[in-house]
Amino acid sequence: MRASLYCDGGARGNPGPAGIGVVLLSEDGNLLAQLARSIGHATNNVAEYTALIAGLELAQARGVTDLDVFLDSELVVSQLKGEWKIKKDQLRSLAARAELLLNRFENFSISHVPRAQNADADKLANQAMDAAAEGIELSTESVQQNLFEN
Repeated sequence: MRASLYCDGGARGNPGPAGIGVVLLSEDGNLLAQLARSIGHATNNVAEYTALIAGLELAQARGVTDLDVFLDSELVVSQLKGEWKIKKDQLRSLAARAELLLNRFENFSISHVPRAQNADADKLANQAMDAAAEGIELSTESVQQNLFEN
């Protein structure tokens, strides 16, 4: 099964209260699953990698074999493509985990997109960051329903 994965992560204050958002779409654009999760105190880059890892795990759990990944983090995309060096040990370990997960798919691509093209994942990440800033642990996952109708 082919799918598209949109991931976003961020932190208020960098580092600060952090959250992730993930949207998994079928090949024809229907929502397969989405999640929003607060991840405690982290940097933007850690949150971006954490969102990607959570999204890859979600796609794998849904039986996806061919995956197109979209992130608005140029750093994560460029590091995973080998175009930029990974200087921080914490990011190096997250990148290694992401690469391991990516290689479990029969086919995959990873692309940088403008934030506007990643709006649904961004919205979920912001909800999670808001919860983290309030000291609330948010962890939601929705399957085959659209929470963006409001």
